[in-house]
Amino acid sequence: MRTLYQFPLSHFCEKARWMLDHKELDYVAQNLIPGVHRAFARLKTGQNRLPILRDQDRWIADSTQIALYLDDAYPEHGLLYPEGPWRQQSLNINEMTLELGRHVRRWMLAQALAYDDESMDILIGEQGYLRQFEKYSRPLLKAVVARGYALNEETVAESRQQIDVAVQRLNALLVQAGGQYFVGSRLGLADIAVCSMLAPLLAIPGTPWEKENFENLSEEYREYQQYLEDLPLGQYICRIYRTERGARVDWRGV
Repeated sequence: MRTLYQFPLSHFCEKARWMLDHKELDYVAQNLIPGVHRAFARLKTGQNRLPILRDQDRWIADSTQIALYLDDAYPEHGLLYPEGPWRQQSLNINEMTLELGRHVRRWMLAQALAYDDESMDILIGEQGYLRQFEKYSRPLLKAVVARGYALNEETVAESRQQIDVAVQRLNALLVQAGGQYFVGSRLGLADIAVCSMLAPLLAIPGTPWEKENFENLSEEYREYQQYLEDLPLGQYICRIYRTERGARVDWRGV
């Protein structure tokens, strides 16, 4: 059985879940504890980030490397075109979303930790040691997350600015492509990457960031959500989630 080691709230892990679901592959989403995960990740893969996919005796870290591995090992329902300019275009858009994803993560974590205690419940999980000792784990987890992702006024403001720039650029690329998909005539890595990275800003039903989980966030967040929904890019993301997501495994993990 394949295992995806993840954080439920991570949009990079959502990207990996989506790619596995798109390939119609069976897997278990296994949650790790923020902070503690670094020792596990470094032991298994030599780096300290998630997602990590274990497939039999193979350990693959990084969502892009997971995409390349899946297409090589399981060619059906390809994430990338096999060759030519469309393949490179998909990889370029995917690369663009990596930096965007880091800024979305920082801005959303700052919003969640400041305004919405429900997000901490998702991080803590429904069972296990963090839930069992919630009185102590909740403030500790907040401190670990804030320190680990460098959440301060200056970095959060910079991330918001970078999100604006990337959203405008991606919106222009989508319009130029005709609005159906970013590359070619079918869902691929570029679409999954863009949708996963921006989903936390849209409170999409069926995702970790749906409205009931983030209903207490700031007016700034709600205003940006509305701004994005009004763009062709935001409408495309909502459509793709509604028509193409097809989740096979619960994002909450085990």
